[in-house]
Amino acid sequence: MLAPMAARGSPFGRVTLVTGPESLLADRAVAAVREQIGAEAPDADLTETEAVRLDRGKLAEITNPSLFAARRAAVVTDLAALPTELQPDILALAAAPPADLALVLVHGGGPKGKGLLDKVKAAGATVVDCPPVKTWELPQFVSAEVKQLGSTIEPGAAQVLVDAVGHDLRALAAAVRQLAADSEGTRLSADQVRRYFAGRSEVTSFAVADAALAGRTGLAMEQLRWALSTGVAPVLVTSALAAGVRGLGKLVTTGGGQREADLAREVGVPPWKLKSMRAQARGWDTAGLAHALQAVALADAEVKGAADDAAFALERMVLTVSRARRN
Repeated sequence: MLAPMAARGSPFGRVTLVTGPESLLADRAVAAVREQIGAEAPDADLTETEAVRLDRGKLAEITNPSLFAARRAAVVTDLAALPTELQPDILALAAAPPADLALVLVHGGGPKGKGLLDKVKAAGATVVDCPPVKTWELPQFVSAEVKQLGSTIEPGAAQVLVDAVGHDLRALAAAVRQLAADSEGTRLSADQVRRYFAGRSEVTSFAVADAALAGRTGLAMEQLRWALSTGVAPVLVTSALAAGVRGLGKLVTTGGGQREADLAREVGVPPWKLKSMRAQARGWDTAGLAHALQAVALADAEVKGAADDAAFALERMVLTVSRARRN
């Protein structure tokens, strides 16, 4: 299923568990629940926090009745990092959620926290799965994105877009938005896609990301400038680097002993990509990856309007990411 939807009915009196490694789909699932909350109870007290930041007092604060609102809503991200002592509290909420509480739990998939994940499911939480999108499903994803924006796309043009942009869902979604906005309601054709992304097959946003993550700073900067000169949208570069950093993070923290296919599924990449990722991962640790992800998040905000010079923001991001890698 390429577009997980929030469950029907009231989000209150329910625990919604969003689980799976595809972060774009997870973000959309959470956004759908938040929209339900806003539509049903605009004055609800909504809190979003990372599980690792919770203690018993904070959990009680975000889930118990508020003095200022009749209903409460809470989104807890990265459930795998929940402190062990809070697991019974979360399970109690999943088994018997208060009628005036809408609780959303987000788990990124993988083995960490799987025991808690299974118990939350068994306790009766409403589950929204966000599994990795298979390569053969990507054209279907593109077509669905185009349709959602009120446009249409010719058969075969979706595959051309996938070939040009790559396999990252955020990059594909951004590319579709750009195409649809510029097409002025006309049906998207394969020729339009090729013209719009001319030169992308040689120098894509993913080539920039791969060079930066490999610590090849000079090559990454050269490819970034060439990519921008051939019309690559800045948001596609930040999306590609974000995907690369997240993928390396999963690879670095994943235990050994898995089959290639299972490891690729957990990391969220095709099996052939693992070889190059392993080479990149030799120069990374969790601290460096966290620093890189912060740099990418900053640049992403800047290219979306927080700064005037998108090219400068991207160059600074590439330099910071490359330097965050151990020599």
